[in-house]
Order: sequence, then C-alpha cells, then structure tokens
Amino acid sequence: MDQTEIFEAERPRLVGIASRVLGDHSEAEDVVQQAWLRLDRAVSRDGTAIDNLPAWLTTVTTRLCLDRLRARTPVPVDDADLDGVGDAWAEPATDPADDVALADTVGVALQAVIDRLSPRERVAFVLHDSFGFEFGTIAAVLDTTPAAARKLASRARSKVAQPASEDALADWEVVDAFMAAARGGDFERLLQLLAPDAVVGADEAAVLAGTPSSIEGRDEVATFFNGSAQAAMAVFVGERPASAWFHRGAAAVVFDFTIDDGRVAGITFRAEPDVLAQVVRREGDRVR
Repeated sequence: MDQTEIFEAERPRLVGIASRVLGDHSEAEDVVQQAWLRLDRAVSRDGTAIDNLPAWLTTVTTRLCLDRLRARTPVPVDDADLDGVGDAWAEPATDPADDVALADTVGVALQAVIDRLSPRERVAFVLHDSFGFEFGTIAAVLDTTPAAARKLASRARSKVAQPASEDALADWEVVDAFMAAARGGDFERLLQLLAPDAVVGADEAAVLAGTPSSIEGRDEVATFFNGSAQAAMAVFVGERPASAWFHRGAAAVVFDFTIDDGRVAGITFRAEPDVLAQVVRREGDRVR
C-alpha cells in the first residue's frame, strides 16, 4: 500500500487514541488531519519512505495531542521536535483492532477523571492503560526515559484509582461529559451518563423556539442528543452548571440539567426571559 492507503487504514486507530487523550472527538479528528499534513510534508521534503509508518503516525498524533493539552494547561517542557520521530520507536505498532477494543474499556466517568491529570501523566496513562503500549514506546513519545514514563503512568493510575467518595464527579463534569458525548455522536457514552428513567422537558418559550416538549427514557433521550448540540456552550444558570445555545452573543435556550448520583436524571429546555437572565458563561467549575 502507498502512504495514503496506510494512513486511511490507520485513521480510526489514530482518532481513537487522540479522542482518549484529548477527550474530544472533533478535536481528535483535527489532530489526526494535522498528522497527515506532517506526513505529506515530511515525505515531500525528504523524498524517502518511512520504515514504520503506523508507528510514526502514532508518535506524531500523540505529540500533537500533548501540545494541545499543554496549551490548555501550560507546564515547563522541552519536547523533541516532531521531525524524524520515526526512528524513536523500538517496538512494532500494535494491532489497530486491539487498540480500539482496549480504548472502549475507558468509560465516560474515567475520562472525566483523566481530564484532571497533567498532560504528561495523561498521555502516559492513556497510552499504557488504555492502549497497551510499552513504556519504551511511551518514553519515545514523551522524550523521556522508560523509568520516567512508568512513574508518570503510576502517578496517574493512583489519582484515577482514588475511592469514589474522594473523587466523585462534580455535577459540572457530568454535564460537560454529556455534552461532549452528544457533540461527538458517542451513543454509548450518552447511555452511560443517563439514568434509566431520564426525561427531557421544556418550558413554553423553549417549545415555541423549536425544542421538543417531552422525551422519556434513556434510549430515547440518548437518540435525540446523539450527534447534536454542536454549538451549545457551557454556562451556569444561577449556581447550577448547564449548557446553552447562544444567538448573537446572548443565551437563547438553556439545557437545565438535573444530576442524581453522577447521572443525568433530567434535562429541561428553558427559554423564559427570567431564566436566560441568570445565564453566565463558564469554564469547568469557574465563571469565564
């Protein structure tokens, strides 16, 4: 196969890795496309084939993810340049089907915990515990030693393994995880986050704006939200974490969540003026 065919065959695996590291499917697809552009540029510039293209693509994709994580949470770093990373891989690439199966074991609640790790901890943990990469490989990606990579993964594992009573998901994390799954079209994640008897309702103003008046049952609610709410933004309604559609800079419809024991028990679409007046943009648990 030529490099384009190999890349397309590898794309699902690369998107799976990037999605787990970044926690955002759309951003993951963007990163993988950047990896393709890097590959095209490298081959055009050097005119030589890359010996282990799947491994090269995995390294570049993961380092691009690491760059994005650091942009969210700046830390002192000194990463190697992405050029020439193909030779850094000592082990063969793992089978894509095995990687996807391993990645599927990481649930939404775990992803929310992973979001709290430092960028390097997050990469080490996801690559090793979710995708089964050896520490020598992870060390090459992080430009460190296998021992240091092992320590990063161990530290991350300790944080992830904290008892639920000490590390229960906050309501805003549940809301944001649900909306991310909706935007990414991740039906299984939506089901995991919804209570079995979850319902959707709406006030009169929201119904007039085009929202459904009622949806009942986890499957029906997940089906409605699957792949939707692309433009919704994180907000507070009073002190409650929520999400909202904005029109011309102002909140137009609020997704008002009821969270019960870490799951979404209900969502009410609200568009009454007194509710919209309470809407404030947020970032995580903080007002922007």
